[in-house]
Amino acid sequence: MRRLLAALALLFGLLAGRAAFAHEVRPAYLEIDQTGPSTYTAIWKQPVMGDVAIHLIPHLSNGWLDQPPGDQYATGGFLIRQWTVTAAGPSPLAGRTLSIEGLQDTITDVFVRIRLKNGEGVDTIVRPEAPQFRIDLKAGAPTAVSAFLLLGVEHILTGPDHLLFVLGLLLIVRDRWMLLKTVSAFTVAHSLTLAAATLGHIQLSTPLLNALIALSILFVAPEALRAARGGTSLTIRYPWIVAFAFGLLHGMGFANGLSTLGLEKGALLGALALFNVGVEIGQLMFLAVVLALIRAFRLMQLTWPRPVAALPAYAIGALGAMWTFQYSAILLGAT
Repeated sequence: MRRLLAALALLFGLLAGRAAFAHEVRPAYLEIDQTGPSTYTAIWKQPVMGDVAIHLIPHLSNGWLDQPPGDQYATGGFLIRQWTVTAAGPSPLAGRTLSIEGLQDTITDVFVRIRLKNGEGVDTIVRPEAPQFRIDLKAGAPTAVSAFLLLGVEHILTGPDHLLFVLGLLLIVRDRWMLLKTVSAFTVAHSLTLAAATLGHIQLSTPLLNALIALSILFVAPEALRAARGGTSLTIRYPWIVAFAFGLLHGMGFANGLSTLGLEKGALLGALALFNVGVEIGQLMFLAVVLALIRAFRLMQLTWPRPVAALPAYAIGALGAMWTFQYSAILLGAT
């Protein structure tokens, strides 16, 4: 089993290495509110990496967002722009097209929230594969269940750091019962801090958090090597403890997907529950694929050379080290 997982880890590590940074999929956010009979406020939150804002520019076909913003500032890993617009007519947004320039070149989603005085509105997610959509105010204002579920699924499946950590744990786990305890511990831990961070009860700076998450990946790599060589340690004997401890950090990383959207508390609680379910679905999908491949390799009676079994742990460690240095550099630059 461990050799099969090793081959999977190597392949996954090579694919994950294509990304310059581990898990920068914080969504951008566009909110448009009608504040008066003919006045509207638009707020655009654009993710920032260090001092560099990801190239994302929102455009409305009525030209509202093409004029200079009335206010612009940076806070909490985001560049924020705000417009105040006066527009006559009963529904100047209906049928307009929203497009996000540069979105197709990223792995970032854009959450769009539109609210009118008459109760009409839109909640949707604009994705890189379809960077524009036509505004349909009759589609209904309530938050779309599928939007937050998909956001949770994508947040983990497009996050190689989280998946590499889980895969590293799989290299350490010795049996199915221990695997169940380890995955359960990781789930409980990240669910706790996901809720706490999203609701504002705990907070770490984004560069510090990303560096610590990267460090968790670096940590499991030598433990995986030790396990493959028949060694033992506290981590190998009780991997669920490590999964729980580092899961607390990963949960705060998951919270980046929701805490910056600016939802009111009532909507945030529902979004949090759906997002967490989506994260769990994505994690189970990943585990199901890995375990299915393990089963297939066993049926084919494949064997792997000894050097191949060691390379994946080194690949996980190298990626963890690279991301740790990258985010540490950003952290030192920010301080």
